[in-house]
Amino acid sequence: MSATMNPADVYEALHDAYLRYLETSFHLKDPSLLKQFRDLLQDKTQPPLVRRPILEVSPGFKSGASIEQLIETGILPESFQKLEESILRRPLYSHQEKALRKAIQDRHNLVVATGTGSGKTEIFLYPIISHLLRESEQGTLKNPGVRALLLYPMNALANDQIARLRILAKLFPEITFGRYTGETYLFHTTHSSSPPLSAASKVLDTSFAA
Repeated sequence: MSATMNPADVYEALHDAYLRYLETSFHLKDPSLLKQFRDLLQDKTQPPLVRRPILEVSPGFKSGASIEQLIETGILPESFQKLEESILRRPLYSHQEKALRKAIQDRHNLVVATGTGSGKTEIFLYPIISHLLRESEQGTLKNPGVRALLLYPMNALANDQIARLRILAKLFPEITFGRYTGETYLFHTTHSSSPPLSAASKVLDTSFAA
C-alpha cells in the first residue's frame, strides 16, 4: 500500500530543495557575502520565495453506471471488455455516463466544462474508440482516412495523451494513431520518440502550436 502524501511535508521538501539550488547556483566566493546571502534565504521576515500550499476540499462527483454496465446495455461495444477489470467495474461519474450516452447513443455534440480530475479525457476518448470499434466490426475501418482529430492548445498537452493512446493501441491494435507537433519528424526514424505520422493513422493527436 502506498504511503499517504502529506502536503506540508511535500512543501518543506520542495522549499529546502529550492533553497539548496539557489545556494549552489549563485555561490559567492566572499565568505561574508555568502553568509548574508544564506541568511536572507532563511529570513522568514522577507517575502517567501516559496509560498505555502493552499488546500481546497471539494465534494466528490456523483457516481453513475460502470463501463461494464454500459457494455451490457449496448451503449459501448463488446470489445471494451478488453479494458482492465478495475476500469470495467469502477463506477463512472454521473456526468461521464450522461455525456457518453448523449455522444454515443444520441450522437449529440458536447461541451464538457467540468473541473480537474473529473474524467474529461474519458468523455471524449471513449466515444471515439467506440465509433472506431463499430467501424472495425462493419469492416470499414480499413478504409483510408483520419477519423478523429485531438487538437490541443500546446504541444505539451498533446504529448501527455501519448501514453494513454499507446495503452489503447495495445488493447485495440486495429486502431492506429499518429502524433503531429513541432517535435514530430516527417520521416520517422528509430531515433524519433513520436509515433510515425502516416495515412494509416485513424486518430491524429496534434496542437495549435504544430
